[in-house]
Amino acid sequence: MSIETTLILIKPDGLYRRLTGLTIDRLDASGLEMVAAKIVSVSKDLAEKHYAEHVGKPFYPNLIKYIRGEFHGLSDHRVLALAYRGEDCIAKVRAVAGATNPEAAAPGTIRGSFGRVTTAGQFENVLHASANPADAAREIALWFKDREILP
Repeated sequence: MSIETTLILIKPDGLYRRLTGLTIDRLDASGLEMVAAKIVSVSKDLAEKHYAEHVGKPFYPNLIKYIRGEFHGLSDHRVLALAYRGEDCIAKVRAVAGATNPEAAAPGTIRGSFGRVTTAGQFENVLHASANPADAAREIALWFKDREILP
């Protein structure tokens, strides 16, 4: 086991649908420690940097639109960026989050409980969770300054 820090983004649909408290409750119940939190207005540049590994994939344009709230017609493009820390944090957060596709997410997970697939086939899966330590480090550096994260 190792102590890790990971990034979680409660996406615009999570904010729009007022699921932030319920999402944070489930993350906190995992026994991990929240070490940073802030509301961020997601610029197109930040969205493109965050999802850089998906450039060229057919779903990439929709990822950018989704993280910026464009599917809900939101003009402020807000997400709640969180950093959590603890033993095997990445695996624990991903287990609490559930599968990316809400229809495949286990009941009781965040995505299984709150996620949905629109009639257009777009996933509204409430949150992003870093996939591995390298992604977590890169993503945390995009969303937070070092001084914004508790030691």
